[in-house]
Amino acid sequence: MTPPLAPSAPLAAVTGAEGFIGSHLVEALVAAGHRVRAMVQYNSFGSHGWLETLHPDTAANVEIVLGDVRDPGSVAGLVEGVECVYHLAALIAIPYSYQAPHSYIDTNLTGTLNVLQAVRQAQVPRMVHTSTSETYGTAQTVPIAETHPVNAQSPYAASKAGADQLVGSYVASFGIPAVTLRPFNTFGPRQSMRAVIPTVIGQLAAGAPVLKLGDLRPIRDFMFVRDTAAAFLTVGTAPAEQVVGQVFNAGTGVEVSVGELVRLVVELMGSEATVEEDPQRLRPAGSEVMRLLCDATRLREATGWKPEHTLEAGLEHTIRFFRDPANLARYKTSAYNI
Repeated sequence: MTPPLAPSAPLAAVTGAEGFIGSHLVEALVAAGHRVRAMVQYNSFGSHGWLETLHPDTAANVEIVLGDVRDPGSVAGLVEGVECVYHLAALIAIPYSYQAPHSYIDTNLTGTLNVLQAVRQAQVPRMVHTSTSETYGTAQTVPIAETHPVNAQSPYAASKAGADQLVGSYVASFGIPAVTLRPFNTFGPRQSMRAVIPTVIGQLAAGAPVLKLGDLRPIRDFMFVRDTAAAFLTVGTAPAEQVVGQVFNAGTGVEVSVGELVRLVVELMGSEATVEEDPQRLRPAGSEVMRLLCDATRLREATGWKPEHTLEAGLEHTIRFFRDPANLARYKTSAYNI
């Protein structure tokens, strides 16, 4: 058994820690020698999300606090005495942003404002803000560098673009030591069924003979979650002069269409399932982002970070996760999860 880290070990705070990427980041931080104060959104079920599945040795170095980034007091308490705040808490599902756009402004924009204010008040040495490649919209030039125009094509993307601008304004106005990380399409174990890769793998793992999917034409740059977590850790710990005040893309630089991806997953899982278009899974035509391909040159040159997993290797890890009956039981594979 690995003993808990010493009280002198650096302390990091993570919002959205109970989620898909957040829980992997918590693991990566502890593995790198950090204690973690993990904010979990309060709920009456007493659920700590994916943090409940952490190995006991990891959990021993994690302090879970209940709160909500929409509440300034919650965030103020979270950041006291920490060396870096990793801000991942967000509403992320694009289809649901069509139905409840106001909630995306509350969480993604106002929540980010609360984190910025808390970081400023507590004089936290580093803040890492999470953006998304969706802020670019359909690629106008490829690969997409950080200089690519912002073109939000969904309320979700607009809320994140607004948050990005807010972070930039606090860097310029108040000298907040913030850095923005813009991951492209992350996938891996623990991801929700609202994303295409777990939707495909989950349906196949459950034995579905027909895959119900949306548009197969969009092209994406898929990155395994452990590489995304490593990118967060890199920008959170790199010397300030290398990263503070900047925006960094994180992706593989390899693109694949959703249709090609589906064929690869079907092959890896030894399935003969066919594909059926489900109209309710289609985005409005003007909102669908058709192509995203990352140029991560800036991040690589500043920090040396690069992804370590190929698409196929990441898919194999993810398939093993969903084939575990205990994990698969957590999901509703036959329903459309928005």
